[in-house]
Amino acid sequence: MAKKDKNQYKETAQAKPQQSPETKEAEALSKLPEDVQEKLTAIKSKLEKFQKKVLEKFDKYIVGIALMPPPRPEELQQLQQMQMPVQPVQPLPQPEVKPEDKDKIHVLILVDDSDSRTMSKLELKDKLTAIISSIAAEIDSNMVPQTLILSELWQNCFDAKYELLQLIALSAPIHDTGMLQAIKIAEIHKTMVLKKFEKYIVSYVLAGSLVQGKATPTSDIDVWIVIDDTDVKKMTRAELKDKLRAIIIGMGIEAGELTAIRNKINIQVYILTDFWDSLKEANPVIFTLLRDGVPFFDRGIFMPWKHLLKMGKIKPSAEAIDIFMGSGEQVIRRVQLKLNEIGMEDIYYALLTPSQAALMLYGVAPPSPKETGALIRQIFVNKEKLLEDKFVKTLERVVEIRKAIEHGEKKELTGKEIDELMSDGDKYLKRIKRLFTQIEKIREEQEMLNLYDTMNTVIRDVLRLEGVEKIKDNELLDVIEDKLVAEGKLPAKFFRTLQDIMKAKKNYDEKKLSKVEIEKLHRDAGPLIKFLVEHMQRKRGRELERIKIRVKHGEKFGEVILLGDTAYITYDMDTQDKEIDKAKINADGSLGAIEKSSLEEMEKAIATAQAPQKTSIKEPIFEGLKKIFGKDFEVMMGY
Repeated sequence: MAKKDKNQYKETAQAKPQQSPETKEAEALSKLPEDVQEKLTAIKSKLEKFQKKVLEKFDKYIVGIALMPPPRPEELQQLQQMQMPVQPVQPLPQPEVKPEDKDKIHVLILVDDSDSRTMSKLELKDKLTAIISSIAAEIDSNMVPQTLILSELWQNCFDAKYELLQLIALSAPIHDTGMLQAIKIAEIHKTMVLKKFEKYIVSYVLAGSLVQGKATPTSDIDVWIVIDDTDVKKMTRAELKDKLRAIIIGMGIEAGELTAIRNKINIQVYILTDFWDSLKEANPVIFTLLRDGVPFFDRGIFMPWKHLLKMGKIKPSAEAIDIFMGSGEQVIRRVQLKLNEIGMEDIYYALLTPSQAALMLYGVAPPSPKETGALIRQIFVNKEKLLEDKFVKTLERVVEIRKAIEHGEKKELTGKEIDELMSDGDKYLKRIKRLFTQIEKIREEQEMLNLYDTMNTVIRDVLRLEGVEKIKDNELLDVIEDKLVAEGKLPAKFFRTLQDIMKAKKNYDEKKLSKVEIEKLHRDAGPLIKFLVEHMQRKRGRELERIKIRVKHGEKFGEVILLGDTAYITYDMDTQDKEIDKAKINADGSLGAIEKSSLEEMEKAIATAQAPQKTSIKEPIFEGLKKIFGKDFEVMMGY
């Protein structure tokens, strides 16, 4: 959620007086039917006793305890299976709700199993289930505890099974470290969003500290929503995002009111094209979301990306590079422990995979094994002067020996050869680790230059739209402050980011650029560039409105865009596949011969046209419109 939106949310939430938990509980209880009130009052002391005993025994692991509504017959089977360590091969028979079951007290116990080290997750669940069931039986034989571990709940979400989320959303929390309220408000908000915009919602994901195992009772509830904008035709993508984002954030406030969980939900809205761009650019925020996020709804986009990231298939991925580098070190350690059993295959991959990881870090797709040595020599020895050729020869020797063994030209390795290969391999890996540091420094400096060039281009484009041309570099900041900041078109925080980028460029030129400085700029520059691009889109959109003539002919609404010396004509704005023609605008303002055009050609012309557009409408053009739309056409004003 943008800072502004979050502050607005906080102001809305804080406008109402805060009630104490006891007041909220009494208010909620008074709204229930009398028989339900009596039942809740009767079991309250039992639940408090149960909660106290469970927390005394397992306080470290208990995330939440909640009273569940009486299950429907079709839900009983699922609750039974939650208690089973292994799913049965045959489905359980559909249970019936017996008269005596109406007095059952169903309690959900949510357990954090992320810190389980001494036993498997299933063993932990079985052990906790047995003890918790015993505690419940001592308090009331009608109490039916259902133990659920977090990894099991998340796995259900990964498998697109959201029934447990709905069950938790309907439950009444008795004890909560923050997870139950997060699931409740997120599930309710998700339901509201899907009901309104299901066609456009690609994924709804719970993220942040809650799913990373770092949550505290005061943690925000971070949710990410990805909107499909690939089929947008009647508005710009920025307009679609702003429109849906405002409504979705409003629904977050409404969900907070419904659940009495105010000032907590933090909503991030992405359009699919922006999300994809961030993914391609290796945005660490998006990678963290994919790695840790749990989908509460997914159309088959989020989970495939999550699996691809885990597999290291999304490049250049820090995870993939770490896997490649780590595998080399692990294998070398294994070689040292198993000298008598080691074979050439392990030494070969111990050197090859980190070498390919170095090429990946540099930005080159890893080649075939036999080409790896030559490419490393070409890039790191000859071009960048970062690596000594003797290390490339070590890699090439290992590849040649492995090839000779594979083809039967070499039958075995002697102990002396293995010792030499291991010694050279160890030196090679240490040198490659140092090469990684050198490559990262080059990439960071190059990325700094790319960032500066991108920002310089974008900000000059923005100023050009404001009517400012040809500015000297040393005057750029003063002009920005005067034309954009002073007029309220650019927030002061973004201007400070621009100042930091200019300062970083100066430090780069003076060889004083620090790693901390680069990391901060990468973190801050993304929101600034996005703000400037969206500003240009809106500015161009407003300019485009000035050069449009909207026409009503019969029951149809058409449009003529006067773009330089060409007019683009749309006959019916309400059709899916629009028919678009074009005509030259003559010097006297009349229209030339009508030619066929297309939506793609028109959008390209709009995108490449110089702005702002200043177009005058001369009398002869109306004769042209009469020939196109008929003599009874109407020109629409303020449409």
